[in-house]
Amino acid sequence: MTDGDRAGIAGEIAERIGGTALAHGLSVAVAESLTSGAIAAQLGAAADSSVWFAGGVVAYAAETKFRVLNVDPGPVVNARCAVQMAKGCADLLGADVVVAVTGVGGPDPEEGHRPGTVYVALSSSDGEVVDQHRFEGDPSEVVEHATLAALEMLLTALAKR
Repeated sequence: MTDGDRAGIAGEIAERIGGTALAHGLSVAVAESLTSGAIAAQLGAAADSSVWFAGGVVAYAAETKFRVLNVDPGPVVNARCAVQMAKGCADLLGADVVVAVTGVGGPDPEEGHRPGTVYVALSSSDGEVVDQHRFEGDPSEVVEHATLAALEMLLTALAKR
């Protein structure tokens, strides 16, 4: 799959997220580290996003995660951090459903994890879920894969409502 294909798919998924959020009267938000706002950019470009997209927090630095999203100090490339990012963003923005991403884009390992290690978490009134992924590619490809994974998780959660 090419970069353009992934971008087109991401846009399509974002449109479906918007339609589903609107149909259920839900607000959506994002907490991003590794993806640096790529998820928010897709959601913000979708139709009627001003109605259902509460916004996002790009907490790239560990200290920002700790201060802004109430993540417990310590390692940030793990499931615990991803879940706490999602919950912290939900509290901060008052959103119904929040997806969060943290991980290692590369090219070097971090916190003992190889590049491409990504955690995607979702927080909603149904609780929290988190998935671990191992994506291949250079840092920009890892970001694209992580963005798609987060959008897919968000769409799946909204479709279950």
